[in-house]
Parts: sequence; C-alpha cells; structure tokens
Amino acid sequence: MTLPVFGRLPLSALLGLLIVTATAALFLFGPMLAPFGQEEVLGTPFADPSAGHLLGLDQNGRDMLSRLLYGARMSVGVSLAAVLISFCIGVPLGFLAALNGGWPDLVGARLIDVIMSIPVLISALVVLQALGSSLPVLIGTIALLDSTRVFRLSRVVAQGIVVMEYAEVARLRGEGLWWMLRREILPNALPPLLAEFGMRFCFTFLFVAGLSYLGLGVQPPFADWGGMVRDNQQGILYGLYAPLFPAGAIALVTIGVNLVVDWALAGRTTVQGENR
Repeated sequence: MTLPVFGRLPLSALLGLLIVTATAALFLFGPMLAPFGQEEVLGTPFADPSAGHLLGLDQNGRDMLSRLLYGARMSVGVSLAAVLISFCIGVPLGFLAALNGGWPDLVGARLIDVIMSIPVLISALVVLQALGSSLPVLIGTIALLDSTRVFRLSRVVAQGIVVMEYAEVARLRGEGLWWMLRREILPNALPPLLAEFGMRFCFTFLFVAGLSYLGLGVQPPFADWGGMVRDNQQGILYGLYAPLFPAGAIALVTIGVNLVVDWALAGRTTVQGENR
C-alpha cells in the first residue's frame, strides 16, 4: 500500500499520527513513566492538582496521572489483542468462503447474518455475565463477535477479486489455494482490510471502555480508562475534573486513529488516480 510523502502531510494527518504515536508510546512505556503505583493511596479523595500530583487524586486518593499511564496499556492492549484475533479468524475464513463458494459459503454467510442480527452489546453482556470478566474471556468474547464483521467484509472483498482477469488466469494456470490466497487475494484486499482494522480498533476501544464503565470490562486491580470514568463520575457533581481526564483520553485516541485511517485512504486514492 503506497502512502503519501510525509513532507506533504495535511494538518489532520499530522495530528492523527502524533496522537497515535503518543498512544503507542504510552502503551509501551506508560507504567515505567508513572510516578506512583496504580493502587497506591496518597492523600484525600479528589484532592486538587498540585506539583506532586499534576492531575490531582481520584475518588480513593490515588494519583490520576499514574492511573492514566497504567490504564493506557490495559485499554489499548485489550482492544488491540481483540482486533488482531478477530482478523486472524475472520480474514482467512472470509477468503476461503469466497474462493471455494458453494453451499459451505452460503451456509456460513447465513450463519453470520443470524449472529450479526443480535446486538453486540447484548451478546457480550450475556457471555460476560455467564463466564466472568477475566481478561482472556473479555478478549475472546470481543474477538469472536468482531470476527463476524471481519468475515463479512473479507468475503465480499475477496468475491470481487476472484472474478477479476488476473485471478482467473491464475486459476487456469493451475495455481493452488495457498497461492491464490497469498499472491492474488491478500495483496489486493489489503487497502480495505487496513481501513477496516482502524475502524474495528476504534469500535473495540470504545466498546471495551463502555463495558468497563458498566463494570463488566477490565476489572480491578487493573486500571483502564473506561473504569476510571465510572469510578470518578461522582466528581462531576462537585464540579471536579477527575472523570474528564480518562474520558478525554478515550476521545483523543479514537479521533487520532480515525484521522490516520482517513489520511491513508485518501493517499491511496490519490496515488491510484495519478497512476491512471
């Protein structure tokens, strides 16, 4: 996938890349940068910001900045793991369904339609209530639910590719299934899949935050941004800003990823137009 030259970046793309880069840095090094432990009680609840606590203290007297830094790894890590697993499941199955066709493709597509007819939140709530909210269950549940969307897109994209002349020529040459998947379908399906990856990450990131806000996402003692909004929401009643910090972080990451995805798609369209 060809991307625009960095020297010609629009302001929105530059802003998005800065946000994504900063988020990646917090994901990798956030706990190392935290001045205090995520469960360390340091003072009175909802204490005002000071030189020692730049964002103040939360409802239990813990340092908000430290919990934000710890929460970055958990919030981003859970979402990223779920999206990666969903793509590892949905993309191969979607490609195989489109390439083989026949009744397995039809049955699989109808089964996916039935699953997608049930709201994702309801499905997740049922599973998490039954199996608990441990990290493996949380990641696996979201990944399986998301893989249905990835399967559907992968199947549709691959169906458009397998009828192209170059794919037909490869079949007439006698190329096998692995060749078709690796050399014909995947390279030509990358642009929409990459765009979908960014959008899926945004959706999953917000979904994990929403589950944590409801008490079914990441559980204590781990800090995550959605849970921090829930824990500190009472501060709004007293004119405090504690819940706005994690809420702002959630919004900022979502905006940054969307800006990068928009830039990448626009760059792809521009390069293709110039090549023609």
